[in-house]
Amino acid sequence: MKIHLVSSTDFMAKGTGVHSAFVGMFDLLKEKNDVEVLRNQEGFGDIFHSHSYGLYYFLKSRKYKGRRIHTVHTTPATIKGSVVFPSLVLPFAKLYFKKVFNHADVCIAISPMVEKNLRELGVTSKIISIGNPVDLDKWLPDKEKKSKGREMIQLPMDVKVVLGVGQLQKRKGVEDFIELAEKHPDIYFVWAGSRPFGAITEGVHRINQKIEEAPSNVKFIGQIELENMPFLYAAADVFLFPSYQENSPLSPIEAAATGLPVLFRDLSEYEMLYESDYLKAKNNEEFSQLISKVFEDSQFKQYAKDLSADLVKQFDKNAIREKLISLYENVYNGLDIAV
Repeated sequence: MKIHLVSSTDFMAKGTGVHSAFVGMFDLLKEKNDVEVLRNQEGFGDIFHSHSYGLYYFLKSRKYKGRRIHTVHTTPATIKGSVVFPSLVLPFAKLYFKKVFNHADVCIAISPMVEKNLRELGVTSKIISIGNPVDLDKWLPDKEKKSKGREMIQLPMDVKVVLGVGQLQKRKGVEDFIELAEKHPDIYFVWAGSRPFGAITEGVHRINQKIEEAPSNVKFIGQIELENMPFLYAAADVFLFPSYQENSPLSPIEAAATGLPVLFRDLSEYEMLYESDYLKAKNNEEFSQLISKVFEDSQFKQYAKDLSADLVKQFDKNAIREKLISLYENVYNGLDIAV
């Protein structure tokens, strides 16, 4: 059986979680010889599986009627805080995304919130829940990785580092990240990420001005290639994820896989998604308290690391791979799919 795995992020928008998830799934499927995996332009397969939703998705899937699978990373809820004029864009986004999802025979919901959004949108395709896999071996930290990571961010080994990863937009909480850095002048706050959607990204000029006016302990290092992310995580002491809206974000789970304490915003989607406890804050004051406690209380820091170790178990790549292979076989053989 040949799986035709497709994502336009191979050609654009590589600095996104969607691309990381696409590459991660491709690598995971290639680990064994039970299926053959084609990537984008490599040919024609038995099953079509897309991670992106643009024109490329429709063009590549034309010959796969009855065998189309779409992993849903983005829903209309993602629009707010991501692009300019969201109230104008949202009605059209809902119509478009509904067409995207109904074009597939099966939609994979990567989180309970995504499944809820799909059903509220009136999607008629079959919906199955399968999370994003995480390769724990890839993210294991060591002293060599940390040293290389500190060289990447141009900081010495003896300073404290809080890391943030995400696009430079309001939804990701980048402005809160800067505010928190102002509250902790003795700690370096390093943000990795760019603007894959360019000028239509929400708040370009406002956020650029805040970046220019940010204190000296804040470093914006731009987009980091996927293969260098293990070094970046290893360079940090704490991972801060102040995003205001997510579906099933990869970066905090990758950070947790490296053993970092991870600080989340208190969001309902996380309550629905995560099966174990995690550190969360409702506002910047609570984030600030957590940051201080992690650095000042060694027992609390170990507790935070233990939470990370428990959190990543939910995203075990082997269990998720089994679910994917079972889905492919059922779609290929025209069998009913449990939803």
